[in-house]
Amino acid sequence: MSEADPEPGRSGSGARTDPAEGGTSRRAVLGWGGAGVALAAAVALIGLREGLEAGLIVCILIAYLVKTGRQDRLVPVWLGVALAVTLSLGFGAALQFGSSTLTFQTQEALGGILSILSVGLVTWMVFWMRRTARHLKSDLQGKLDAALAMGTGALVLTAFIAVGREGLETSLFIWTAVQATGDGIRPLIGALLGLLTSVVLVWLFYRGALKINLAAFFAWTGAMLIVVAAGVLAYGFHDLQEAGFLPGLHTLAFDIGDTVPADSWYGTLLKGVFNFQPDPTVLQVVVWGLYLVPTMVFFLAPQRRGTPADSPARSTTAG
Repeated sequence: MSEADPEPGRSGSGARTDPAEGGTSRRAVLGWGGAGVALAAAVALIGLREGLEAGLIVCILIAYLVKTGRQDRLVPVWLGVALAVTLSLGFGAALQFGSSTLTFQTQEALGGILSILSVGLVTWMVFWMRRTARHLKSDLQGKLDAALAMGTGALVLTAFIAVGREGLETSLFIWTAVQATGDGIRPLIGALLGLLTSVVLVWLFYRGALKINLAAFFAWTGAMLIVVAAGVLAYGFHDLQEAGFLPGLHTLAFDIGDTVPADSWYGTLLKGVFNFQPDPTVLQVVVWGLYLVPTMVFFLAPQRRGTPADSPARSTTAG
């Protein structure tokens, strides 16, 4: 571990410095080389998982209403979905345009806090889906029966909560990706591709042309998201260091910038996918390890026997 001697206009960890003080941003915009594609692919994974999760929920709700002859109750479900999508888009826009009017220190503090919050939400989401994926259909149908008994407002609320939760998580995670790279185009393109892919898969699922082993799908994507989230969390703590909320900005764990240049194709590739930087602070490395190792161990550990989630996984269809 070393105490860095930062260059003028540059923090010891390669961090961007306040433009008002003559610094330059470390969030260089990525091109459409390997790193740009990797960044888009990483965000596409988030969009695919979140879109598929929300889409499957809506699909199961609609299929159940159709199967039970309650097509007249589809309008409240679609209304809830539309309200949830509107809320998610508005939340994303508020984050992007609202943060652009803030001072440098406030932007860094906001970015750090929201990065940590997004990791918390994603972590909760992957564990929740790991626990419920195998009996998601029966759970949703039970909630829908209760909502039908309560009336139209309950139907709207059921669909709104189911989709809105995923939408808010997606907006927050995409925003942190934009802040981490300074690139507002590729994360959005990646998210759009992931969401469009999820729409196609959900349509095939509804038509009965596709069977999805939900437990296996969410297990694999959940593990990948935990790795991505570890990088986002470390980056969030670095933002708080830049904002002056946490110490140790110039205390580096290591510096392999000569071996893995930040502007090389492989350096930017690692940055785009894992939020890797060749000269992290000690705090970043500690936070990354303390999150990734125990979280991955708990996620991959066998679930306890005797619960519905532990019944043999089956390929699921909408009907």
